Amino acid sequence: MRKSLFVALFLSVGISGAWADDPTGIWQMSNGKVTVKVAHCGSGLCGKIVALKKPLDKRGNPKLDKENPNRALRSRPVIGVSLLDNMMPDGEGKWQGAIYNPDDGRTYDARMTVDGDVLKVKGCLAIFCKTKEFVRIQ
Repeated sequence: MRKSLFVALFLSVGISGAWADDPTGIWQMSNGKVTVKVAHCGSGLCGKIVALKKPLDKRGNPKLDKENPNRALRSRPVIGVSLLDNMMPDGEGKWQGAIYNPDDGRTYDARMTVDGDVLKVKGCLAIFCKTKEFVRIQ
């Protein structure tokens, strides 16, 4: 019994330690508004919207990417849209790339840091920046 408890404790510490600087997984914005799946794609990372707190518009239809500058993409559902793109390593626990904001249809320079189960994404347009926190849910 004692040995199995030690093994279970060791494995749980090892697993959480392995995730310490790994941004892959499923993350939910701290306000619960957006859930994103971050995965390896190409030589970097990308993040796709997998859930929304309010996935439907006022008419009961799925929310669409209606602000996209490409008119052909305005009819696609927001769930499934690539939010983070071409995030490349930029030091330990840090990545740099781009973030797309479906609320305004703009793409911003982005930096991403991970500290345990907290992912911080900072999007910037020139000198104006905004940081959002996500918590790991899977």
